Amino acid sequence: MKIAALILFVFMSNTAMAQAENEAIKKPINTFFAGMKSNDTTLINSTVDSSCFLYSIMQTKEGKSVLENDSMSNFLKQVAALKGKNIDERPLGFEIKIDGAMAIAWVPYKLFFNDQLYHCGVDVFTLIKRGDDWKIMGITDTRRKNGCD
Repeated sequence: MKIAALILFVFMSNTAMAQAENEAIKKPINTFFAGMKSNDTTLINSTVDSSCFLYSIMQTKEGKSVLENDSMSNFLKQVAALKGKNIDERPLGFEIKIDGAMAIAWVPYKLFFNDQLYHCGVDVFTLIKRGDDWKIMGITDTRRKNGCD
């Protein structure tokens, strides 16, 4: 009986720790989205590592895959230029995997611009643990206009 109670305690402790770590990983991602919505480049910049990369994978009308990359500084300029516009990227869920100081979060999303659905897709956030904090070190996303319902 004592062994079963000990096993249950260890299982529950591990589950609680994993849940806390998942929430810690979601925090910079949700803050990143909040920064986009409020056009707050300082807030966005607080969530990313200095090495942060940005990639987008899209399909041409002919069905070819295209990979585009952007710098964080250019992305921040684009967000700042949209001051007064309502850009709202809404996460639809999180699937998180962790290995030591690295984590990935698979985050399906819908992007609304001035309250109109603009596109949807999946963001894959790659994060690194710096001290006690998780920082976004890369974002790869897909974007599509169809199949967003």
